Amino acid sequence: MVERQEVLGLLAQVAVPGGGNLVSRDLIRALTVEGGKIHFIIEAPTPEDARALGSAQAEAEAALRRLPGVVSVQVVMTAHGPAPKPPSIKIGQHPTPQQGGPQRISGIDRIIAIASGKGGVGKSTVASNLAVALARQGRRVGLLDADIYGPSQPKMMGVSKRPASPDGKIIEPLVAHGVTMMSIGLMLKENEAVVWRGPMIMGALQQLLGQVAWGQLDILIIDLPPGTGDIQLTLCQRTHLTGAIVVSTPQDVALLDARKAVDMFDKLKTPVLGLIENMSTYICPNCGHEAHIFGHGGVALEAAKLGLPFLGELPLALEVRVAGDSGTPIAAGRGPHADAYAKLAARLVAGGMA
Repeated sequence: MVERQEVLGLLAQVAVPGGGNLVSRDLIRALTVEGGKIHFIIEAPTPEDARALGSAQAEAEAALRRLPGVVSVQVVMTAHGPAPKPPSIKIGQHPTPQQGGPQRISGIDRIIAIASGKGGVGKSTVASNLAVALARQGRRVGLLDADIYGPSQPKMMGVSKRPASPDGKIIEPLVAHGVTMMSIGLMLKENEAVVWRGPMIMGALQQLLGQVAWGQLDILIIDLPPGTGDIQLTLCQRTHLTGAIVVSTPQDVALLDARKAVDMFDKLKTPVLGLIENMSTYICPNCGHEAHIFGHGGVALEAAKLGLPFLGELPLALEVRVAGDSGTPIAAGRGPHADAYAKLAARLVAGGMA
C-alpha cells in the first residue's frame, strides 16, 4: 500500500522555480491516495507561474509512478485568475436632476471660478499658479480642471497618475505642490479627445464636483474653459460659487470677450470678484527693456468702467511658460514671477475671498 506521507515526502524533493519545492511552497491541493491511485492538484499563484511549473509537474508524475504499489497518477495544474481589477468609474454620464437651486459642496468653504472670454489669455496658468500660491500661504486648496475639451492642469501640475475609485463611485483626487487636484485629463488616455455633446459635458462636471473626495478645503479653484458655454452655465446654476475672476490680456479683442464673460456671470447672478491683466509686461532678459506686447492697462481701465476690483497685473515671461510645461508652476518657486502670484493670493486672502 502507498502511504500519504510517502507521497508527500517524494513531492518535497521536487524543486520549483524561484526556490523551495512543491510542498514547502504550499502548492499541493486535494491530495488523495487510494489503493495505489494518486490524485492531487498543483495550484499555482498565476497563469505565468503555472507555465513555469510544467517541468516540476512532469518530474513529480514520473517519480510517483516509480513508487512500488502505484497503479495510476493523476495531476491537475490550476492557477488563480488575474487579480480583480479595482472598480472603474465612468465619466461623462448625463446629469441627474437637482432641486432647490445652487448647492454647496460639503467640506469646501469657498469656490472661485477662473474664467476668460476667449482662449489663449493664460487662464489655466493663472489658475494653477494661484492655487499653488494660496497653498503656500497656508490655505487648504483644491484645483478642479473643468476645461473638459482641453484639460491642461495635469501637465501644468506635473501629475499623470489615474485617480483611484475604491468603490466605483467616489474618486480619490491627486495632490501636487500642496494642492488637491482633479482633471478629466487624468481619466483619459494620453492624446485622447473628448467628443461629447452638451449633456455628457454637464454630467462630467457634476461628477467631478460631487463624486470627488475633496476633503476639507478652504478654497476650491475651478479652471473653466474659455467662453460662455455649457460648463459655465451648469456650474453657476448647480453650484454655490463664492464668485468668479475674469482673466484677460490688455488688447481690445481680448477685452471685448472679457466683457461678455462678465455679462454672463451677471446674468447668472454670480459675483465677479475682479479682473486680472495677464501678459501685462515683458522684460527683455538680455537688456532689461520693458515692452508691452499686448498693450498695457486696458484691463484696469475696463475694471474701473464696470465698477469691479482690479486684482493686479501678471507678467509675460518665458520662465512662466517653461515652469508650466515642466509641471512645476512658477508660484512654487522664488523670484519676481512667483512674487506676483503671491501678492495676488495675499490680496484674495486679505479680502476674505480665499
